[in-house]
Amino acid sequence: MSAALDMKKFLEKKAVQLETLDSLVSNVNIELLNALRYHMVNRRVLTDDLKHGTSLPSMYQNLSLQIHHYPNGIVTVNCARLLKADHQATNGVVHLIDKVIATTTNNIQQIVEIEESLETLRAAVAASGLNNLLESNGQFTLLAPTNEAFEKIPQETLNRILGDPEALRDLLNHHILKSAMCAEAIIAGLAMETLEGTTLEVGCSGEELTLNGRPIIANKDVVATNGVVHFVNELLIPDAAKTLFELGQESEVTTSIDLFRQAGLSSHLTGNERLTLLAPVNTAFKDGIPRVDNNMKNLLRDHIVKDQLSSKYLYHGQKLETLGGKELRVFVYRNTLCIENSCIAAHDKRGRFGTLFIMEKMLTPPMGTVMDMLKADNRFSTLVAAIQSAGLTETLNRPGTFTVFAPTNEAFRAMPRGELNKLMGNAKELSSVLKYHITDEILVSGAVGALVRMKSMQGDKLEVSTKKDVIQINKEPVAESDIMATNGVIYAVNSVLQPQASRPQERGDEPADPALEIFKQASALSKVSQRNPRLAPAVSRLLAKMKGNPGTI
Repeated sequence: MSAALDMKKFLEKKAVQLETLDSLVSNVNIELLNALRYHMVNRRVLTDDLKHGTSLPSMYQNLSLQIHHYPNGIVTVNCARLLKADHQATNGVVHLIDKVIATTTNNIQQIVEIEESLETLRAAVAASGLNNLLESNGQFTLLAPTNEAFEKIPQETLNRILGDPEALRDLLNHHILKSAMCAEAIIAGLAMETLEGTTLEVGCSGEELTLNGRPIIANKDVVATNGVVHFVNELLIPDAAKTLFELGQESEVTTSIDLFRQAGLSSHLTGNERLTLLAPVNTAFKDGIPRVDNNMKNLLRDHIVKDQLSSKYLYHGQKLETLGGKELRVFVYRNTLCIENSCIAAHDKRGRFGTLFIMEKMLTPPMGTVMDMLKADNRFSTLVAAIQSAGLTETLNRPGTFTVFAPTNEAFRAMPRGELNKLMGNAKELSSVLKYHITDEILVSGAVGALVRMKSMQGDKLEVSTKKDVIQINKEPVAESDIMATNGVIYAVNSVLQPQASRPQERGDEPADPALEIFKQASALSKVSQRNPRLAPAVSRLLAKMKGNPGTI
């Protein structure tokens, strides 16, 4: 009896196990069937029908399949790549893909809400009001910073951005690409535009997806109904959310930033004042870093302009007010934009409140007129006396835009004494020579290319050029460039430039010999008459006329 009961219990237990196994097999079969149905569309769809950014209803509960057909020819379905397409069958068409595709039911916002690793991002999105965007119809790529990515940012910086709605929106929009980009479609560095307006370079290194050349994507191709999500383990802070100090620390102006810090100006670079920082590039200090004394502090204050500017809106002759109270002039040339004696070396970097201009060198605000600057420099004492003798003092003191190629005392000493005395004793000739050294337009050295021709006040042309990084005027090297004045700029030259009329005649400038010209013309006419005898009478008459009126025909 006992054995019979044991057998009954065993059979009952076995029946339950078999029923459970059948149920599991049945469930597996159903799930497998549903998965297969999700890979199917209830009509014939060829590759040409797979349009970028469209969706197709699958045969599993009409759940959508996200189609992307990229410019490089790659086609993906829910980020699975088509390997072999358009295999025709009697009852349809088959496309071979590189992986099994999972069902997609969530939009990007829902993915952010359910992922534990995106908790900080979830709070930031809520604070910025971007929820509606991430829920909306469209095709976006969200580069979703993980909690770990936020933790890598200094707390002070993170608090500043999270507490500033505009900076926060710029930060988040910098992580959203304007189109859906699956990893399988990326075969090389590709510049992708963000909603913030800047671009990110999306590329690949082996099996890893990269951003701006760095493998910071931790999880890729989480497909949503309105795009795709890639998880990133570093926060991408755009320039628009940075302070001037942060912009400078990440550019080739770190030496300048340290000088501003030593000068006690850091608060201007980290605050919310609307400013433009004129920061010399690091190579400007190749000969040594200046000591930050009171004079340097004042000069550095004149490298901070009281407005947030954009170089593309600057115009020639514009005046910029500095924190130091000076006015700086803008000079716009064909290929160069300069502020006083320093030209812009790279594109602007526009931050949250300030803009960084990367400059070629330290700039020098003007301290006086051209005449004031010449008088203050002992090298030009002879020139100053000559200017006074020629009656040009008032000209070089008045407002203007002069470029003066100023001969030094050494230049005058190099002249033959008799020639110098003759020049100094003839006010008219002296005035003509000095005016040949002056133009009515400002040209700073950074704007001098291979050759610039300038009209002098005397009327003749001057040729300014660069040879092996040395400025030359009429092929004479300049001793010093860019001595800035309120009404112009001065170049020190160690030679006195001679106007065309005063120069000794060169071989190419010698007057033509009339007899030689007559001979040339007669020879030419004789050849004409030999080639065409019918013209001989006319040629003879012309030759006779030339004998009677030499010089022309």
